[in-house]
Amino acid sequence: MSSTLILTCVIAYSVVLFGVTWYTSRGADNESFFVGNRSSKWYLVAYGMIGASLSGVTFISVPGAVGTAQFGYLQVVLGYLIGYVVIAFVLLPLYYRLNLTSIYSYLQQRFGNYSYKTGALYFILSRTVGAAFRLYVVVNVLQTFVFDNLGVPFYVTVAVFVALILLYTYQGGVKTIIYTDTLQTTFMLLSVVLSILFVMKELNLNFGDLYSRISQSHYGQIMFTDWQPKSFYLKQFFGGMFIAIAMTGLDQEMMQKNISCKTVGEAQKNVLTFSAVMLIVNILFLILGALLYIYANESSIPLMINEKGKIISDHVFPTIALQHFGTLSGVFFIIGLISAAYPSADGALTALTSVFCIDFLGLKDDQHKTEEQKKKIRHIVHFTFAGILFLVIVIFKLINNDSVINNLFTWAGYTYGPLLGLYSFGLFTKKQVRDHLVPLVCILSPLICIWLNEYSVEFFGGYKFGFEMIILNGLITFIGLWFVSFKKNKIPQH
Repeated sequence: MSSTLILTCVIAYSVVLFGVTWYTSRGADNESFFVGNRSSKWYLVAYGMIGASLSGVTFISVPGAVGTAQFGYLQVVLGYLIGYVVIAFVLLPLYYRLNLTSIYSYLQQRFGNYSYKTGALYFILSRTVGAAFRLYVVVNVLQTFVFDNLGVPFYVTVAVFVALILLYTYQGGVKTIIYTDTLQTTFMLLSVVLSILFVMKELNLNFGDLYSRISQSHYGQIMFTDWQPKSFYLKQFFGGMFIAIAMTGLDQEMMQKNISCKTVGEAQKNVLTFSAVMLIVNILFLILGALLYIYANESSIPLMINEKGKIISDHVFPTIALQHFGTLSGVFFIIGLISAAYPSADGALTALTSVFCIDFLGLKDDQHKTEEQKKKIRHIVHFTFAGILFLVIVIFKLINNDSVINNLFTWAGYTYGPLLGLYSFGLFTKKQVRDHLVPLVCILSPLICIWLNEYSVEFFGGYKFGFEMIILNGLITFIGLWFVSFKKNKIPQH
């Protein structure tokens, strides 16, 4: 597939996206930007959240990871389902009862200003790194397979993508991305389904043969019972459960869309529907990954390897789709890839702007500024975060080390542990905390977890932490808050 054709697909898709943006952002104000005037259709939110949750990392990495992890990721996805139930029936009623725009303002009401700012800051740090990493993975693939051939520098590619995302979100915000995410989810799912059909055709498989072919291959194992590795099913399941609670239920980007629904009942229907569809979609990604590796093995396709001689898993899907399946497959892969990239970045940019404007600038309740002045400030913040996103992605490229990139993304996940501990302490105890000590607790907790993760094999007889690290992180935060707490009827001594 030629670079020119790929570039044409990118441009055509972006034109359609901007058409939707123009239509949905007409007459948008600050309330539209932050919570979509609380008039979003729950089924559109549920459907669009699929694209926002999966991102380009899932689109490329989940199929690629099947080569080493097989269907083990399904253990995590099953844990997600329980986590989404907790979100629907514990967190959403809380957010609606308090009529929150930023979910972190709960921490201010429950504990105080230091806790509030700490929660909001952790979200900003985590989401900035996470969004930059997700966009980096996609842009890097396009750079490798397209823009390097055209002589376009990496930083120019990043600048163009960030500018496109900036332009179609800065006016409409949540009101716009509810609809653009719906469009992008449709194209992404279509791309995955068609890719599966392309591979099945090449392997001469019908749907009746699909299960037996994968289950009899090296790639079909789901449950892993060895307790020491990260792949142990209990680590994966409970880790997935708490990742869903923290990284969806305590994440402003994801909850901003949910609380844009008219009622808590509609928001709950959204989350439960979303969780069921997520299960199906992730199974499709895993099936695609198994088929790609089976096809590569049987066709003796040389896959890209790194300096250590290991297959670069993130390049497996793009290599086969763009170089071995013909033009039609390549077109749908590119459209699916962009569709996966945009939702994770546009929602992050909107949420980062919302959190900073509401939680740090107090813009929503500022009675001294006109609506126009508030909009101007919001635009400045929006452009600033776009610039930060650009810089972080370029830094990732300069580092140019997969292990460092993965570590950065893992460390970003540590920032949700303190949020998990803060909300758990607020919901399940009646104690108050010494608010000025909360930032210290929330800094020490991830540091302790990083240290334990580094030496877990020596300390715990070969045990390796996986996704369950977020549980430990939240627990340490909870214990720390207990030590700096007091009963509500007691005046704390400073």
